[in-house]
Amino acid sequence: MASIDDLFKKPYAPSNKRKLEISQDPNAVYKAAKTYANGDVKGNGIAAVEDADEDDIEAGPALPPDEEEVNIDDEEGRFFGGGITNDTADVLNFIDERDKGNDAKAEKIDAAWVRKLAVNFERKISKNGELRAKFEDDPQKYVCRIRTCWMARLIHPPRFMGSEADLDADIKALSILSDHPELYGEFAKLGCGASLVSLLSHENTDIAIDAIEIINELTDEDVEAEQDQWDILVNAMLEADLLSLLHDNIARLDEENESDRAGVYHVLSVLENLSSRSTIAMTIGTDTSFIPWLLQRVRKKEPTITQNKQYTAEILGIILQSSPAGRLRFIELDGIDICLQLLSFYRKRDPVKGTEEEEYVENLFDCLTCCLDEADGKAKFLEAEGVELCLIMLREGKMSKPRALRVLDHALGGPESAACCSKLVEAAGLKPLFGAFMKMQDKRSTEHILGIISSMLRSLPADSAERIRLLAKFVEKNFEKIGTAVKIRREYASKVAAVDREISAERSKLPAEEQEEKADEWLSRRLDAGLYSLQTVDVVLAWLVAEDEGAGERVKALLGEGLEVIRGTLEEQLNSMDTAAEDRDVVFQDILTTLMEHLR
Repeated sequence: MASIDDLFKKPYAPSNKRKLEISQDPNAVYKAAKTYANGDVKGNGIAAVEDADEDDIEAGPALPPDEEEVNIDDEEGRFFGGGITNDTADVLNFIDERDKGNDAKAEKIDAAWVRKLAVNFERKISKNGELRAKFEDDPQKYVCRIRTCWMARLIHPPRFMGSEADLDADIKALSILSDHPELYGEFAKLGCGASLVSLLSHENTDIAIDAIEIINELTDEDVEAEQDQWDILVNAMLEADLLSLLHDNIARLDEENESDRAGVYHVLSVLENLSSRSTIAMTIGTDTSFIPWLLQRVRKKEPTITQNKQYTAEILGIILQSSPAGRLRFIELDGIDICLQLLSFYRKRDPVKGTEEEEYVENLFDCLTCCLDEADGKAKFLEAEGVELCLIMLREGKMSKPRALRVLDHALGGPESAACCSKLVEAAGLKPLFGAFMKMQDKRSTEHILGIISSMLRSLPADSAERIRLLAKFVEKNFEKIGTAVKIRREYASKVAAVDREISAERSKLPAEEQEEKADEWLSRRLDAGLYSLQTVDVVLAWLVAEDEGAGERVKALLGEGLEVIRGTLEEQLNSMDTAAEDRDVVFQDILTTLMEHLR
């Protein structure tokens, strides 16, 4: 079972899968017919009125036409018939019958259909390749794309453009497979997955973009594919060097061009799809070509934060969370310093709510937080004055304040954080930290504040000036900080106790086997009730009892139920730690054991 510390030290989960936002075409808006009040489309609002004799003007509805009409939609004859003649009705009936016949003869989507599709698809690829090789010297091929340079195609169309258009249509037709994931295995077995990936190296970037878009559709999380179906197709694509070709495309696409900008978006979306499998996310992180490009793109200056820039920051956070090697590569490339520089713009101002900019800032904090669990990340964070920036946000920020607390919690946590803890005290960080501690905070911020204080009590050297200043904060003003800590403990203890009673009632009705199956669910419910905050505040109170006699007496007096309740919490925390895990925190286990001795 995962330890509670591990569960709460994980950064927040990234946001849900997004979709490409396509802006409305201004040309289509401009060309739309504009009807004025008098009903004249092109009259520029000037009514055309002809002189007429008032006696010739008839009022009321017009008389029914002389020609016999069929009343189809009008049951009561309110509008003098249905508006169509018998001949017209016969034509419409004929069309309806034909459509019904077409529906009855709809093509069956099965393995035979996939094989037929594969043959046509491979034929189109081969034909296009042959024509491109045959007319390699055609100068127009260097200026023509499928969706661009339309004037050049009309005047001097390349002789292979027909096959290119056919290939483009066949690529788009593959999207129907996303509705039939049970055919992914047959599609991959026939080599079509590899052939689709090969089109990413096509000279015409529009063909490559279409192929990337289809790969995105086939691997999207919205596709109702079983894991083994998804794996078969993705493995075939990875074997065809998908990751390398994706990087080659983002390097050659120009985001000033609208279709290329969409292509970059689809590349990022494919990376997100692939990262849903942790092993692939680790591969992406170890592939040295992606992290540098993502870092370069996320720091690119733009008048406003665009969708692609925000999405890049999100993908970077996903990869860093899943790949330890990716985190080390990110740290090596000064990614922490870059994130701090980008976030410094928001130390006193907030991004506009509900915009790409707000999500962008969230993603940057996620990237920073992921890397601060690494020892090298803590060192780089300290070197880049990250503690000082977070303290500025803590004093003057609004949206950035709770995020800064989360960053400091990760920076000061762990066995190699003594330097960061000392820096926070040296940078006059105790005042804003305890100022936030004394105020009512949301559950998440309370967890981070308690985590920071607990980390400093653990890491600051004994009898050091920094540790003495920290302990003095709890003693000053008649131990008011201890009063706040006991109040927090009492609040979370009551919430956890209520959940424990519910769980106890459920456990009594279940056999032993079902109790084991429900163990993780019950732990999750206890964590939601505030178990982590209860355990952390009890560790802080235990430290105060062990460190200062006056503080210990104050804790006893405020608790009113003896120190055994704190000892019981620490004992439960110690027992929940997996002693067989290779990455277990042996030092923290020893600390808990020692603190329990002082609570007797």
